[in-house]
Amino acid sequence: MRDIGTATALMAVASMAAAASAPTPARTTLRTLAVDVTKMKGPRDQAFRFCVGAGRANEGLRADWQEQLATAHRACGFRYVRFHGLLHDDMGVYRETRDGQPLYNWQYVDKLYDAVLAAGVKPFVELSFMPAALASGTKTIFWWNGNVTPPKSYEKWEALIEALTRHLEERYGRDEVKTWYFEVWNEPNLFDGFWTGTQADYFRLYAHTVAAIKRVCPDYRVGGPATAGAAWVPEFLRFCADNRLPVDFVSTHSYNVDGYLDESGEQQLRLIRDRDVVGDDVLRVAKEIAASPFPRVELHFTEWSASYSSRDPVHDHYFSAPFILSRLKRVAGAATSMSYWTFTDVFEEGGAGPTPFHGGFGLLNLQGLRKPAFYAYQFLNQLGETELENPDPQSWACRSPEGVQLLLWDLRTPAQGVASNQDFFKRDLPAAKVGDVRLRVAGLPPGDYELTLSRVGYRSNDVYADFMQMGSPTWLSQRQVAQLSAQNDGTPMLRQRLTVTPGAPLEYVLPMRENDVWLAVITKR
Repeated sequence: MRDIGTATALMAVASMAAAASAPTPARTTLRTLAVDVTKMKGPRDQAFRFCVGAGRANEGLRADWQEQLATAHRACGFRYVRFHGLLHDDMGVYRETRDGQPLYNWQYVDKLYDAVLAAGVKPFVELSFMPAALASGTKTIFWWNGNVTPPKSYEKWEALIEALTRHLEERYGRDEVKTWYFEVWNEPNLFDGFWTGTQADYFRLYAHTVAAIKRVCPDYRVGGPATAGAAWVPEFLRFCADNRLPVDFVSTHSYNVDGYLDESGEQQLRLIRDRDVVGDDVLRVAKEIAASPFPRVELHFTEWSASYSSRDPVHDHYFSAPFILSRLKRVAGAATSMSYWTFTDVFEEGGAGPTPFHGGFGLLNLQGLRKPAFYAYQFLNQLGETELENPDPQSWACRSPEGVQLLLWDLRTPAQGVASNQDFFKRDLPAAKVGDVRLRVAGLPPGDYELTLSRVGYRSNDVYADFMQMGSPTWLSQRQVAQLSAQNDGTPMLRQRLTVTPGAPLEYVLPMRENDVWLAVITKR
């Protein structure tokens, strides 16, 4: 059992709360989370588990990437995965003969998608970047040199996309591919980064791409503009309407830091404290879609996170767990998917990660160790499918046939002043106590129940803090990996029997610290 001191305190609180008919006096009550299991709001929002991101296609040929995808699917429920570089030269998909005739090769694509499907996940296909033989220029991005120039021939690009789509249909079947998504390019509005053409050039690329895919099957889902900063959505939808082009979904991205493209992870970034950038972007784009000629298309945020840098320690820090939950809670119902960037630190945009914890995007680090952010998603995945009425903005209350689940947190963005994330979050940051939270669950049938409590927060499923206490070694031995894994394996902190008497609610008091996340599962015995 992790965090024995806190567990002992919880046992003392539990002894007072064991008889649910006798309300427990709170010590310093921060808030009360009161729900009634008979008052249901409706089906729980599923956007969190719909999709998750990864770096690039070629990384997906690695055994550790595939193992971590399977782990993330099992624990967090992710249904789709999206990544860059499917058409990059390291996937071997396209070259030309001396007289300019296309030559296609799908062997690496097949191995990758076979592995994705075997993990229980479906592809959210990002069509990027430009094969060198088809490119109009030599501009590239990232360590692995993704070509970001428009095609030298839009007709050859269209033929490539049609050939790829037909191959996928032949290999996996039309019914299966109907469940996939095809997204055109990545962040074309970053002209110095991901696209050297103009907005008009991107719209032209979309027109040729959607024509190619729909020619194979009109039911295949195609969308864009896959922009950074939630940009271009009204313009993109107006272009599609004016040119009578189909569009099945809108995709775009958002992060909670200010700045510009950070190709190599060298920027010094700070969290934006005064507003929820991600939530603002999601709600704004949802309104833009509603006011467009395509008011019912799906909205997919195919990248989002606290920071867009692959060298930002906020990704490793316990703060990320309540940050993720607060953003997802605010936008529940506004988007079909909120695809967290990314599930793994097997990620090489700026080259291989230099240390076991280097601020990588992943929910899992290179060694497969579960970061606090991972548990935010695992806890979400443990909630029942029916949401209960609940006015508390920093919690979810749900029910399932097995019982009731309460997920609650205390988000407090730290006052880092002028310090960058790279300096501020790369040190031990103890969490101050903020008070108690009273849980009150009415409407439960009388009888015996088991309460299971799990937590993520400072030194609770906080592998980054344990890594720092270990001395932040540049390399981890197998013994150290095993130790860190055992210390942060998500084992519940407490299991307690409770009795509900007729007409009485079940009550319990939890201690809360800054940026703690608690999962309380109440199961009928």
